[in-house]
Amino acid sequence: MTKRGALAGIKVLDMGRVLAAPWATQMLGDLGADVIKVERPGAGDESRQYGPVFLKDADGKKTRESALYIAGNRNKRSITINLASAKGQELIRQLAKQSDVLIENYKVGALAKYGLDYAGIKAINPRIIYCSITGYGQSGPYADRPGYDAIFQAEGGLMSVTGVPDGEPGAGPMKVGPSIVDVMTGANAAIGILAALRHRDATGEGQHIDLSLLDTCIANLSSISAQYLIEGFVQPRRGDGGNGGVPSQMVDCGDGKIYITIGNNGHFVRLCELLGRPDLPRDPRYSTTTIRGENRAELRALMCQLYEPWKQMKRADILKQLLVAGIPSGAVNDIGEVFADPHIQHRGVAVTMPHPLSGTLKVVANPLRMSATPPRYDRPPPLTGQHTDEILKDDLGLDASAIAELRSGKVI
Repeated sequence: MTKRGALAGIKVLDMGRVLAAPWATQMLGDLGADVIKVERPGAGDESRQYGPVFLKDADGKKTRESALYIAGNRNKRSITINLASAKGQELIRQLAKQSDVLIENYKVGALAKYGLDYAGIKAINPRIIYCSITGYGQSGPYADRPGYDAIFQAEGGLMSVTGVPDGEPGAGPMKVGPSIVDVMTGANAAIGILAALRHRDATGEGQHIDLSLLDTCIANLSSISAQYLIEGFVQPRRGDGGNGGVPSQMVDCGDGKIYITIGNNGHFVRLCELLGRPDLPRDPRYSTTTIRGENRAELRALMCQLYEPWKQMKRADILKQLLVAGIPSGAVNDIGEVFADPHIQHRGVAVTMPHPLSGTLKVVANPLRMSATPPRYDRPPPLTGQHTDEILKDDLGLDASAIAELRSGKVI
């Protein structure tokens, strides 16, 4: 028997676009929620247009399904609705009335003019969990500003601690590769929604969740933010240097790079033995984790000298020695090497789903591994409006003539 998802019976109205909100609803869909994705007629979600990679159909022709869109939209049904029309707004209200969750990432106040803000939806469904995701939050002097992931990496301090340290070639702040603030905000949205559902089930009370990408970025700097709040310490960029144990850095081998993290004194003792310098842990400048942190610059320079012979050795041989010695380390992989790794393949990180255009589609698996209610992969990312008629008929009870009238009026 196929196991039901943990959120079976929960209906989510997804009015999100691009990545943060869709990421949250994909997580809920993976866990069994029925997610209805609302898109603009014709254009669909803006993320469908973001290249450079687009899915190819069975004949090898490029479709309009971008990799960015595919990354955040499985396990959903898509309906197209024109929110600017009164009839379109009424369709949203009808769907929201029967939904447990509504998530949106419109600019502050944009949905209020349609009566689709939290106050408007709460009036018809007091139990709803209404989650708003914006760049700066629902209140504050910046609330009306637009913004995207990289802007919040900049304003939230993430860029300031990422990149080559001052005084070295190429020094300066740097953006993290993926749209990490979007993804972190989506994960936080899913957590908040699950907590709100738990509260609602206990009390009958719905609520509004106000999530800001800027807030999320600052919170997820974790210890870096904590260091400033405790002591006013502004962490400099450390390049590939770690934030905890010292020394931690990237090391060149003859055929690639590895990364080593020395998290405690035992690791340091064993690394020094491997490098032929068993005396270093007894040096008062390097004897404890805290002291090594205070002398990280000079220790790094010394370690670079000790690692020099590794430039003539194979990466796999060095990693084997480190593994035997119990020293935390790993290969610095590109994305192709990641998916070719036998452990990654064993973990099932790539999942194959059917797709109406390409036949099959590989997606990245949900990282949750749950024994009783594992994530599901029931629906591939939908085509624009793929389920419009199905949702209007099965969820709202409209007949064929009513659906045709909506279509002719450009409501759907």
